[in-house]
Amino acid sequence: MTIDWIAFIAEGIRMATPIIFAALAALICNRAGMFNMGVEGMILCSALGAVIFAHYGGSVWIGLIGGIIVGLATGLFIAFASLTGKADLYLTCIAYNLMASGGTVFVMYLLTGEKSTTSGAFRSYQIPAINIPIIKDIPVIGRILSGQSMLTYLAVLSIIFMWFLLKRTRIGLRIRAVGENPKAAESVGISVNKIGYIAFALCGVFSGLSGAFMSMSWVTFFMREMVNGRGYIGLSAQNMANGEPVGSALASLLFGFTDALGTTLQNQTDFPVEFLEMLPYLATIFAIIITSMIAINKKRRIEQGLAK
Repeated sequence: MTIDWIAFIAEGIRMATPIIFAALAALICNRAGMFNMGVEGMILCSALGAVIFAHYGGSVWIGLIGGIIVGLATGLFIAFASLTGKADLYLTCIAYNLMASGGTVFVMYLLTGEKSTTSGAFRSYQIPAINIPIIKDIPVIGRILSGQSMLTYLAVLSIIFMWFLLKRTRIGLRIRAVGENPKAAESVGISVNKIGYIAFALCGVFSGLSGAFMSMSWVTFFMREMVNGRGYIGLSAQNMANGEPVGSALASLLFGFTDALGTTLQNQTDFPVEFLEMLPYLATIFAIIITSMIAINKKRRIEQGLAK
């Protein structure tokens, strides 16, 4: 078996893009003290929304904006149910994911008459790739870093944005304060509900970008259940990094490379397809186990040091 390692690395980065957006979406809610399991369904709805907006608007950019709008709307919907309606967040997210799974198929059927994919009914639009001047001509590096989807580069900028937001802005300080101790934050005049809505709105934007990538870059159509657990993997990535943007991105890259490995082996070996499709989720389980063991050992050492 011969593997083009340069192409493999480039593919790993591409496959990590929607997971990075998903991790950032989950991260901002987590830092505000809300574990948003609805990211999976939000990405799925956004993927369909991007295709619908692009088709009827006749532009890839309208599709991208449409995906973001759908993500934003779904984020605010969950926020309203949880923060204003006082519904249990976990149950709300589970219900929303189930609703998104069936609801996207229902909407697709109403608009196209199909229940599996929009490829035959809607015009395909693809978010353009960007060839970076100078870098594109550098051997090896050019093939890896240049020619990626515009959203891949936006994902890198989003990591920087999230780090700056949380570490260097007043709103970021308030998000962290609410996440660490909502009662203490409220006692100094910070509106917990307002911060929650802001966190869910940002979560929706990142979910929208992830969904738009799935249906207008990863492929150029929507198909049922196409997110395929990437929202949950994003949740795991940010959890592994303890809510740190850079660490969450690195964890997302790990899962992206695992996904790319499964695709490469599927094309070049006789491994059972079902086993190869399981690799990203198997890697997620092992990564969570390892990080949990490290955290437990660290806590044990701290407790032993205090006992002395």
